[in-house]
Amino acid sequence: MAVNYTPINEIPKIVQSLRSAFSAGFTKPLEYRKQQLRALYNMLAENDAAIREAVHKDLNKHPQELMVGESGVLKQECIDAIKNLDKWAANRSVKTSIVNKFDNVHIRKDPLGVVLIIGAWNYPLNLLLAPAVGAIAAGNTVVLKPSEVAPNTATLLTRLLPAYLDQRAYRIINGSVDETTLLLEQKFDHIFFTGSGNVGKVIMAAAAKQLTPVTLELGGKSPAFVARDVDVAIAARRLVWAKFFNCGQTCIAPDYIVIERGIEDKFIDACKASLQEFYGSNAQTSQSYGRIVNKNHHQRLRALLEQTKGKVVHGGELDEEDRYISPTLVLGVDKDDKLMEGEIFGPIFPIIVVDRLVEGVKLVNSMDQPLALYVFSKNKKLIDYVLDHTRSGGVVVNDALVHFIVSNLPFGGTGPSGIGNYHGKRSFDVFSHERSTIIKTMGMEKLLDLRYPPYTEKKTRWLDFFLWDKASFSSNNNAANNTPAPAPVARTATPSADKAKATPVPTIAETESQRTLGADSSVSSSKDVNSTTEQPATNDTPEDKKVDTDSVSQTTTTTNTVA
Repeated sequence: MAVNYTPINEIPKIVQSLRSAFSAGFTKPLEYRKQQLRALYNMLAENDAAIREAVHKDLNKHPQELMVGESGVLKQECIDAIKNLDKWAANRSVKTSIVNKFDNVHIRKDPLGVVLIIGAWNYPLNLLLAPAVGAIAAGNTVVLKPSEVAPNTATLLTRLLPAYLDQRAYRIINGSVDETTLLLEQKFDHIFFTGSGNVGKVIMAAAAKQLTPVTLELGGKSPAFVARDVDVAIAARRLVWAKFFNCGQTCIAPDYIVIERGIEDKFIDACKASLQEFYGSNAQTSQSYGRIVNKNHHQRLRALLEQTKGKVVHGGELDEEDRYISPTLVLGVDKDDKLMEGEIFGPIFPIIVVDRLVEGVKLVNSMDQPLALYVFSKNKKLIDYVLDHTRSGGVVVNDALVHFIVSNLPFGGTGPSGIGNYHGKRSFDVFSHERSTIIKTMGMEKLLDLRYPPYTEKKTRWLDFFLWDKASFSSNNNAANNTPAPAPVARTATPSADKAKATPVPTIAETESQRTLGADSSVSSSKDVNSTTEQPATNDTPEDKKVDTDSVSQTTTTTNTVA
């Protein structure tokens, strides 16, 4: 099925009409926003059968996977936004100094304006409409660009959304490269994109030309650490479910496994048992197993399997006409393998065996920060070690994928895996501007004489007293010398000129002299510590040290001692 693309000449007109609608201001009242969110919820609830059919045609997605990963999440987002919108949108007061004590000082939550949301094909409903919930709740007008790679879902949404949402404020634009390129040339107040890192760079470059802020939900190679102390059967069951959910086409799917040597055979057997339990002896005949979205992606995954130097220990069957690839486990993969070059985004699960997880941490840190990271272990010290020495957008311990459906957890990446996050209130915040606001009285002008010229030393002292808190710590380098700071000077009701003269402000030369002495003392102190107990760096664990729970504990203790 092909999507009917929006005519090129209509795209600028649509964007301009949305800007006019935003300027008219009818999306700003909270009740209007709630009406639109209720309409979006009703669209999902009243067209469940049609949505199931469309997404099944695109991805062979089972209704349960649709509910868990798409429609259920969206309904919850709508409910949360409707229920909490008054609180989210309320002005927030902030603490002020005595100078503004009688003023109205607060942060307003204003809509950004006209925003663009570009969805992705792997979750064609959720990844388009979940950000839209936040954009609508925040009072923006919205352009929605579905993925043309999931044509059945895009066509259905193009038909349904105008029947439920106000077309003056919310419009769908369909298209491929040409249409999207022209769309990105329009002026937006925020762009929200979900997809690959390569396309994310194109989006960000286009946005930069007009200084448009962006939220980029990208991906990456999300690792799963499996320690030898884990319950192997449970770990395998949870990882198999997470990996092959939606046929592996999930941005936070565990991309590869890093497992400690000695349990890999048992783990593979447990994975095979779980695959048998979930999909039977032939996953191609299972109603619970999805399909690759199109033949191009099928051929890409086939090439990975053909070029890997690892050993396929389970699966590997392919049927291009059916867009089918069986759940596949590949053992004996290393960092330089073809399967480790980029995000797999399919039902192929590489397994890397290491002597100890410290090696796995170094491996993960040698690559870009992933969107998610998973750790399976019973040992808290080992878990803490992995979390303390890695970076990722999100992390789950002893499970996988499930943080995506917790609406109160911000979802997003870091570094190459994304910019910004959303879900729940964070979706509202993404599409809101925090507008700093002070509303002053026209009275009490005499109290403001201190700020006006002509400036005097007395005015300066009084302003300094009223405007700023006074430090409760020493202004010299006692911290560097590890010496206790003197007791803080009590703040008096009125500053005294005599006291000000008694404690003169140090000169630049005196300050620099103190800074130099402090630095020298700090270096000397550091050398003394190192000479007393010479400690290895945390990431440079000696090769002959046995890396188990004790070694992780010892390494952590070493770090704390040096610090």
